[in-house]
Amino acid sequence: MQITFHGAAQTVTGSKHLITTDRGKKILLDCGLFQNRGGDNADLNRHFGFNPMEVDYMILSHAHIDHSGNIPHLVKQGFSGPIYCTEATYDLCSIMLEDSAHIQESDLNYLNKKRVRKGQKELDPLYELEDVVEALKLFVRVPLNEKIAIDKHIRFHFTDAGHILGSTAVNLEIDEPEGTIKIFFSGDTGRYNDYILKSPQPFPQADYIISESTYGDRLHEDVENTEHELLNVVHQTCIVNKGKLIIPAFSLGRTQEIVYALNRLFNKGQLEKIPVYVDSPLAISATAIMRKHKDSFNPDIVEYMKKDDDPFGFESLHYIRDVELSKELNENKNPCIIISASGMMEAGRIKHHLKNNISDAKNTVLIVGFVPPGSLGDRMIQGESEVRIFGKMVPLRASIKVMGSYSAHADYKELMHYLSCQNAAKVKRLFLVHGEKDAQLTFKKHLHGMGFADIVIPMMHESFTL
Repeated sequence: MQITFHGAAQTVTGSKHLITTDRGKKILLDCGLFQNRGGDNADLNRHFGFNPMEVDYMILSHAHIDHSGNIPHLVKQGFSGPIYCTEATYDLCSIMLEDSAHIQESDLNYLNKKRVRKGQKELDPLYELEDVVEALKLFVRVPLNEKIAIDKHIRFHFTDAGHILGSTAVNLEIDEPEGTIKIFFSGDTGRYNDYILKSPQPFPQADYIISESTYGDRLHEDVENTEHELLNVVHQTCIVNKGKLIIPAFSLGRTQEIVYALNRLFNKGQLEKIPVYVDSPLAISATAIMRKHKDSFNPDIVEYMKKDDDPFGFESLHYIRDVELSKELNENKNPCIIISASGMMEAGRIKHHLKNNISDAKNTVLIVGFVPPGSLGDRMIQGESEVRIFGKMVPLRASIKVMGSYSAHADYKELMHYLSCQNAAKVKRLFLVHGEKDAQLTFKKHLHGMGFADIVIPMMHESFTL
């Protein structure tokens, strides 16, 4: 049996891992888009490193675009097998892949203008809305913890990863001539004290482990002080400075966590009636799906909902879909809170809000999630005096705050706790994916300390025999 890593190899996007069994069956784990790699994105996303027509099955860990976003292109290029995922992941992909298709079109228009100026041939879209529709027809919805026989020799079941709504880890059992091989793929691992979701679930003993390592070198802040810290940032920015608080946030997960925290502060009478705007059509749709899947919520929020049946809505909160209303927020000089996508600041309405607001010292940008090295968010954290947005240099005078406790990714201690359900001596090899190289090297040392002996950090398109 062979596994080849075609994405998320020494980087945090483009999750794509292909297993080829001795009987010739090909199983693809995730099919995500590469993001935040500048001009490399186009080539990396167009060339899989394998023939999609030869893939028999696909198993999707969760709906984030760096794990699911290249599925329509995979189908467009000839993949026609089943795509296994949870019910919530299907619901989220139905809106997120459509949104991704629109972003592909927008990004391509910008890229093609540059290519024309250089005398280069224009590119066709990676995929379009009709490709999304065709891809969704292949999705097969599977409950958590239910063993599914893909064929006579391949079985799998999902365990809860606690990362976002519907997120899972994949537990594969593959019968080979020499015996059964058990492979575990973590997808992305969530937190044990998530504000909304249940904790990551222990998983059965594996022979081989593919583990994410996003925060393999970091510890998150103490979550007990998170609401208090958020309230302090709101008060300083909106009450004392009379400015705007801009929060780049993923449409799914982070946005709902921030809204839930503000809801709690409002109900306790600690949050003044400052207008709060969620300016993201995708976040609005994702919030509606969150409300549909309350069975994924942890006991704390379930208890809270006995007093407030809508944790994602309160008096001064406004959800905005309309483009013109979004533009009006930039004309409005009154204190307010704007939560907008995308969380990595690589696309979407957030870039317009940043362009129009970061030159005012009264304002604050609150970063509540992972920003890749060298990205716009990273440059802001590093304190650069001006940053490039939409091709123009914009002076950076606003305050930049970072709250790591809102991350949906486990830190290295939480990842170690997650992997502690395994007998390390029985794990033949552990692969680290979905992380920057420095973080992976640090995490590798921690894992050696746990007794995992053979730990590998794969390179792009590198293959290994299991």
